[in-house]
Amino acid sequence: MESTGEGEGYLPLFETKQAKGQNVYRLFSLSRFVELWFGLYWVVTQSIRWNSVCRYTFKDRLSNRFEDKLPGVDIFVCTADATIEPPMMVINTVLSVMAYNYPSEKLSVYLSDDGGSDLTFYALLEASHFAKHWIPFCKNFNIEPRSPAAYFSTKGDPLLVDSKALSSIKKLYEEMEYRIETASKLGRIPEDIRIKHKGFSEWDSVSSPRDHQTILQVLIDRRNPSAVDSEGGSMPTLVYLAREKRPNHPHNFKAGAMNALIRVSSKISNEKIILNVDCDMYSNNSDTVRDSLCFFMDERKGHEIAFVQFPQCFINITKNDIYGGSLTVICEYGCPVEDVITGLSIHCRGWKSIYCNPTRKGFLGVAPATLAQTLVQHKRWAEGTSTAQSTAIHSAAVTNFTSNSWSFKGNEVGGSSQEMPRDFGLGQVSQSMTNHFSGELEIAQQGDRQYVELRNSRGYGSSTRQAHWSL
Repeated sequence: MESTGEGEGYLPLFETKQAKGQNVYRLFSLSRFVELWFGLYWVVTQSIRWNSVCRYTFKDRLSNRFEDKLPGVDIFVCTADATIEPPMMVINTVLSVMAYNYPSEKLSVYLSDDGGSDLTFYALLEASHFAKHWIPFCKNFNIEPRSPAAYFSTKGDPLLVDSKALSSIKKLYEEMEYRIETASKLGRIPEDIRIKHKGFSEWDSVSSPRDHQTILQVLIDRRNPSAVDSEGGSMPTLVYLAREKRPNHPHNFKAGAMNALIRVSSKISNEKIILNVDCDMYSNNSDTVRDSLCFFMDERKGHEIAFVQFPQCFINITKNDIYGGSLTVICEYGCPVEDVITGLSIHCRGWKSIYCNPTRKGFLGVAPATLAQTLVQHKRWAEGTSTAQSTAIHSAAVTNFTSNSWSFKGNEVGGSSQEMPRDFGLGQVSQSMTNHFSGELEIAQQGDRQYVELRNSRGYGSSTRQAHWSL
């Protein structure tokens, strides 16, 4: 007989089950939330487009007023891996900035090699010899661009360059390229080359790229009367630096490299204008320095400007651009990732920045060309954006933004700066090609210029990382 009570044999008269399709509904709700989020993001980013501006520089006026008073410029070029960043690519960037349309005696170029590679040092040594012919060639014929590889691969106006001079300089470049590529394929420097320069002896005691002493070599010293080009003109200072690394001490990635460059340059040239370029972004415009100085040296507004940013532009964008490498204008992404931490602090102290995008692009580089590289970049963008947002929120909570103090990660550094070294270079105007810094900042004084030191910082970077570091 069927039980009708509430005992062990009870059989319910109805049943409740989860309705079907709930997972689909949750997915639908999530998609609606994402649409609302992107709608809000679109509204917020419209503020960039509401009052768009274009800036034009007057370099002729700069020359008329200040040609005899142009300041010296320290140029920092950073590389980290001779495999990912081939030595030939590095020295093409170095040569492009050494040949700027600017007095050579007022330029100092520093190469930071975080990979500590003797191949990179050898390539720079070869470049120092080639530069004696390349710099006068560039200035005599006013060629663009001034990266040898880029120039020889383009079809310039043959009427502007003497054919004999062109064939001669191209032959010198190809011979240099052959020697460097041969050494790179061997993976070592031949003994007959090592004995020609005492700098190679520094690698005799190097056990690994992560465990070595400081290697500092001044390849061209502009203070030396013999440091002249093939026509007797002055040469820029050229310095190689591989900072000390030990396994038990964090080297803080690119932040540490920048600290080392600032310390070293303060003892050699100590200029108040700093140009920071990454090794895969060669200079495409020989007037970039003068464009920047038009902002810094303006009598009315120049004293308010802390740094000038140039956009990242790429030469290897495909027709359909399936990886989105061309989305590099400032209005496409709202967060300048690694610049946000340093740049935000500078802005909070009352300084201003300039976004300079001249008709002829200041720098050209290489965008991620494979899906794997693109995915790595997207991961870094997400990490950088999250860290930048959390840092900004935390800073707003503990610091009065109108005061002359900096506070990051709860570490407040007091003090104000009446004058700081000016910085310009590749502005991180999108989340493409980034190198993210996070950590504590400390103001330090060295000589007559202040600088910011990033401590406990981690840099996320590769051969495509961003070049600009504020201050």
